[in-house]
Amino acid sequence: MSEEKTNLGRRNALRLIATTAAAVPVIGCSEKVAQKVVVKEEVPAAEPVVKNLDAPKQTLARGTPTDPDLLNPVVPWEMQLEMGELAVLAALCDVIIPADKTSPSASSVGAHHYINEYVSAPYSNNKADLVTIRGGVVWLEGESKRRFGGSFVDLNEPQKVAICEDIKWTRTAKPEFQAGARFFAKVRVLVSTAFYTTEEGMADIGYVGNRPMASFPGAPPEVLKRLGLDS
Repeated sequence: MSEEKTNLGRRNALRLIATTAAAVPVIGCSEKVAQKVVVKEEVPAAEPVVKNLDAPKQTLARGTPTDPDLLNPVVPWEMQLEMGELAVLAALCDVIIPADKTSPSASSVGAHHYINEYVSAPYSNNKADLVTIRGGVVWLEGESKRRFGGSFVDLNEPQKVAICEDIKWTRTAKPEFQAGARFFAKVRVLVSTAFYTTEEGMADIGYVGNRPMASFPGAPPEVLKRLGLDS
């Protein structure tokens, strides 16, 4: 099978995952709308409420970790991955989602930076994934040097794909490739999440949400028929 057909099949599979995933892209609101939303604090009835006309209104987005300002996002933790690790992840991202005629590659929209942000978060699951990602990068570099005598970043596309073919599924990977397969599975999920929540990724699967529409015609007839709702 040619590399073009392999990439097409992989991209279509990831599109299917993206369109059926439960995650919904964040919907922002305009500054004017946000300014009209005021948090009301409950005050005991016996105490009169003294209004301060000079005090600024408080919106729902306070910019805290539990109530983030999504229009002006700030990551409150330090990034953990080093430049060399990010370079390897960027190359791997582009094997998983390469550029095609309709959209750019995963690394060009910052998928590897999303991985860095995710695994750097100070929570138990994210810390465990940091170990998986860091260990996987070490494994990938070692395998690249063992097979082809160089870093994964410097390999040509057929060489990169050859390694990924051996670790693409944990259920089919040989025992000596299980560690690499677990790493690849984690990266595949994170890359898909990163790519298909960008404008470029949403356009790639034909997602038309988060946009004003003059009218809503409903689901296409072929979709209703497939779901058995056309009658």
